Amino acid sequence: MSTGKTQIGAVIVGCGNISTSYAENMLKYPEVKLLGFSDIDLSRAEGCTQKYGGKVYASLEEVLADPEVEIVVNLTIFQVHAEVIRKCLEAGKNVHTEKPISMTSEESWELVNLAKEKGLHFSSSPITYMGEAQDAAWSVIQSGKLGDVRLAYAEVNHGLIEDWHPNPGPFYDLGVIWDVAVYPITLLTAFFGPVKRVLGYSKVLKKDHVTMNGESFTITTPDYYLAVIELESGVTCRLSVNFYAKMSYQGGALEFHGDAGRLKLGDFQNFHAPVEFGEYAKPYKKVAHNGVGAEKHMEFSRGVQDMAQAIIEGRSLHSSASQAAHVIDTVSAILESIDKGGFVEVKSGFEAPVPMKYEYSIEK
Repeated sequence: MSTGKTQIGAVIVGCGNISTSYAENMLKYPEVKLLGFSDIDLSRAEGCTQKYGGKVYASLEEVLADPEVEIVVNLTIFQVHAEVIRKCLEAGKNVHTEKPISMTSEESWELVNLAKEKGLHFSSSPITYMGEAQDAAWSVIQSGKLGDVRLAYAEVNHGLIEDWHPNPGPFYDLGVIWDVAVYPITLLTAFFGPVKRVLGYSKVLKKDHVTMNGESFTITTPDYYLAVIELESGVTCRLSVNFYAKMSYQGGALEFHGDAGRLKLGDFQNFHAPVEFGEYAKPYKKVAHNGVGAEKHMEFSRGVQDMAQAIIEGRSLHSSASQAAHVIDTVSAILESIDKGGFVEVKSGFEAPVPMKYEYSIEK
């Protein structure tokens, strides 16, 4: 049931690099009123307000005390994600957070359940299944044109972080499996449901690095992961992710192979990515979708827009926080498999996300 509201107040907490992308998109959404920014470094928050408007909130407590704030967008460093989310939910605020929700399965599910108990909206990136290209791929799969899908390939060659980011250390510390592998795992589970079991392998490909400023640093967290992922639906996926190989045509591609056909999604994150479908053993045909021809992009904040719309319309989210927790369970299981050897079961399920159902067409 509609609430009669037209705009929902939101504050960005954490003003690092990604806050720019969030803020620029949030300002374009008529449903969202960007009230301001907060950061432990007030100069960062001040810089954001000068560029995007709103006010500086001196602390998280000040954000939570503002009755106009209905959504907190948590872009803090990953080590404090869970702490910030918990404080926001306990204060009665809806939360959209950058990934991961937490570094542990137990804490992730505690937060999912807390949001449910309080009747609050809670979502986590990545929400790339809301993209035009990804939704088109999902729609083709749901149409049954591939028949029974049995095999998927997910390849993410993300390149050296220092090539594009001035502070690469935290990315390498977090690890490519937490930072990047969650994208294809999220798409796989959105399209085909829960993971059943996994088998993992990892390695440090390149130990020594140099920042843009010429400062040397060494990494110890693996920059390459390979995993076999078996889903309850019967799909088997080979996942390969790294912080080494340069992006290429196969830099972030996913392929899905079924009894009747095959589908290629050209990029796991960009909403304009090419989508191609081919009947079994026949040439691929282009799948036209709303993102075709658009500027290369991914709207990080589309989950915030969906949350604002959901509050206004009195409906549930298209995204699923329980799915995000299941993805954390999957990553944790891959790490456990690497540690102990052999397959590790993933025992959780999740509430399925809802497709956006954008228009698409397959060329004749």
